[in-house]
Amino acid sequence: MQANIKGTTMPVLEFLLSPGESIISPHGELSWMSPNVQMSQTTNSGGARGLMAGLKRVAGGGGLFMTRYDATGGGTALLCFASKMPGHIVPVDVQPQTPMIVHRHGWLASTPGITTNVAFQKTFSRSLFGGEGFVLQRLDGQGRAWIELSGEVSPYTLGPGQQMLVHPGHIGMFEASVQFTMTTVPGIRNKVFGGDGLFLVALTGPGQIWLQSMPLPNLAHSLEPYLPERTGNS
Repeated sequence: MQANIKGTTMPVLEFLLSPGESIISPHGELSWMSPNVQMSQTTNSGGARGLMAGLKRVAGGGGLFMTRYDATGGGTALLCFASKMPGHIVPVDVQPQTPMIVHRHGWLASTPGITTNVAFQKTFSRSLFGGEGFVLQRLDGQGRAWIELSGEVSPYTLGPGQQMLVHPGHIGMFEASVQFTMTTVPGIRNKVFGGDGLFLVALTGPGQIWLQSMPLPNLAHSLEPYLPERTGNS
C-alpha cells in the first residue's frame, strides 16, 4: 500500500492499493476511485464488536456503518479522499499502547485493524458548534490512520503535568496519554463579557497534541451574521 498526500491548502489523500489491500473510512468521504475497487458496508473494523461498536458511534453522532474499500484484481487500484475545507491531512500510527483521541470530523480513513469509538461527548447551547456539541473520537487497535485537521496545525509535546488550556473547537488530536477535562473560562467578567465562550478544555501531559486553527463549527459561527435571514416564505 502506498499513501500520498497531494496538494497544499486543499489536500487530497491518494491510495495506491495492491490486490487484497483494504481501507476503511466513514460514510461520505469518497472522492474518486478506479473501477477495480470494491465498496462494501461494515460495522466491524479491527475486530470491534460489530453492531455494538456501531451503536456507540451513532450515540456520538456518527454512522452505524463504515465503508470498506477492497482492491480487487486488475493491477494497482486508485482510491482518493479530498479534504472538505482548507487544512492538512496528518498520518498517525496507532498502536495498542498508544490510542489516539481525534475531533469529531477528523477521522478520514484508516487501515483495517483500527477501531473507532466515542471518547467524550458534551452538549452545549445551540449557538456553539452549530448545536452539535463537543465530541471526541477514540482510535484503538493497530494500524495507520489519516486525520483531517482544519486550517494550520500547531503540534505541541506536553511534559508530565504540563498543561494547555484550549478552546474546544481548536482541539484536533492528541495521544490518549494526555488527560483532558472540561473547565470554564476563569473569572466572572471573562465569562460574561469576554466573548470567548464559557468552556475550555484542559489538556495535561505527558503526550503530544495537535491543535487546529480553523475548525469548521467556528467558521460557520463566524459567518452566521453575514448570511441572509430566513423568512417565512423562504
